[in-house]
Amino acid sequence: MVFDLDGTLVDSAGDIATAVNRTLARLSPGLAPLPLPKVRSFVGDGAKLLLERCLGEVGLDREPESVLPLFLESYRGCLLDTTRLYPGVAETLLRLADRHLAVLTNKPGEMSRSIVEGLGLEDRFVRVYGGGDLPARKPDPVGLLRILEEVGVGPEQAAMVGDSAVDVRTGRAAGVCTIGVTYGFDTVRLLAEAPDRRIDDMRALPEVLDGSQSPSDVLG
Repeated sequence: MVFDLDGTLVDSAGDIATAVNRTLARLSPGLAPLPLPKVRSFVGDGAKLLLERCLGEVGLDREPESVLPLFLESYRGCLLDTTRLYPGVAETLLRLADRHLAVLTNKPGEMSRSIVEGLGLEDRFVRVYGGGDLPARKPDPVGLLRILEEVGVGPEQAAMVGDSAVDVRTGRAAGVCTIGVTYGFDTVRLLAEAPDRRIDDMRALPEVLDGSQSPSDVLG
């Protein structure tokens, strides 16, 4: 089981929005902050694209790459201020303890591991890979395929769980089952990508995996 992080296991939108708005304020003092729903809609494709979208939204003509160090500095200062697990995540990970569990995210790897550790989940995952850890980011399947190779399972024995179209495309490119969570950051594009299964609550995942719950039971 390979999980996305933001919007799937953790609700980190508040801290990401704080870091974004601190960054924008340093670039242009007095700029009105971006509202949380707007920042939330920009999350999922890595920090550079997040910044590109935010800079475009406020009309600042700056290269995302030049702003990235400032954003990362701001984000490190509020990484776990409000970030929390979604309901049911902790108990579901315990129920799946007999499986290999991993995290694959486009968030920088060191930050991803800090969040996992800060929330007390470091012993739940055999791997936590993020941006900068791998040759390419999702939806390129290289990270997912590496995890499968390292834990010794084939694509037919695996699933990718995420909240975005990027996660679905990543899973499909690797030939694994895709499971979409509908409570995350990117529900509209997730549903448009049509994952193999979708769940409204992480606690439904074990039943979906063992086949005791049919798709019609969990599809909204």
